[in-house]
Amino acid sequence: MSDKPRLEPELVRDFVGSAHADLPRVRELLDSEPALVNAAWDWGAGDWETGLGAAAHMGRRDIALYLLDRGARMDIFAAAMLGHLDIVRATLNAIPEARTWLGPHGIPLLQHAEAGGPEAAAVAQLLRGFGSQ
Repeated sequence: MSDKPRLEPELVRDFVGSAHADLPRVRELLDSEPALVNAAWDWGAGDWETGLGAAAHMGRRDIALYLLDRGARMDIFAAAMLGHLDIVRATLNAIPEARTWLGPHGIPLLQHAEAGGPEAAAVAQLLRGFGSQ
């Protein structure tokens, strides 16, 4: 067990909520509390979400890249949205079931790739064709 102080729940909620669309607020909160970078909020029934997870399903590349630069832990959902084909392909090769994994709010991996727009088109194409080979 750690003696580190817990983050205030409302601060975590504000951070994760802001990471859906508000880069200036995300910057402000991280400047005041750097430990928020990997904090997670439970929206209910185990629907855990980090700031990176929020940015990923919203297609907010700017917020995702900022959070990664500040030390956020990459996951397959963010990799899909950002168009990191190598990460997604390697994960699918190792764990084919990853194609069906759901991110925060039950959002499918393919939808994360689609949220990434043109930069993630190759990932979306891979996910649409994976398993049908």
